[in-house]
Parts: sequence; structure tokens; C-alpha cells
Amino acid sequence: MKENLEKGALSLLYDGKNAPNLAIKGYHKLAEQIIANARENKLLVHQDPELFRRLEHLKEGQEIPPNLYIIIAELIAFSYVLRGKFPDSWQ
Repeated sequence: MKENLEKGALSLLYDGKNAPNLAIKGYHKLAEQIIANARENKLLVHQDPELFRRLEHLKEGQEIPPNLYIIIAELIAFSYVLRGKFPDSWQ
């Protein structure tokens, strides 16, 4: 069986109150633009084909499924730490 290896990317929005939701997703050229924009804005770019596969069915504005809350929370926390941001409760 041949795998579909088309390039895809997506971006999640998180407001700190509600579950993260899909901001945008795209394939090929749009995927490249999403990644380039994230890098230009110094956002975490996480390459994980399995996680992408589990999120690519979402429509823009749709919240991530509850079974992915922990992994997405860990990635969000990691991105904050990389930027030197820490919750007040850590101080």
C-alpha cells in the first residue's frame, strides 16, 4: 500500500479559556505558507505526521477533540517555556 505523503500543515488558536481550535489548515503551497508565517512570528513549529492526521479532519474554528487535550497542552506549555514565559504560579 502506498502512503499519501502530501505536505500538510495546520495552526491552532488557544485563548487560555476554551479548548484550542483550528485556525487554518492547508496542503502543498498553503502548508508552506502556514509554516513560513509561524516561523516569521517565532511560533513553535512541531512536525508530527500522526498528530496532523488526527487533526486534519477539523474545520476552521472547530475545537480539538478531548482525547488530544493533554498532548496539545504539553506542546503549548513547551512553546511558552521556549519563549521564556512561565505561569505566575511557577514563581
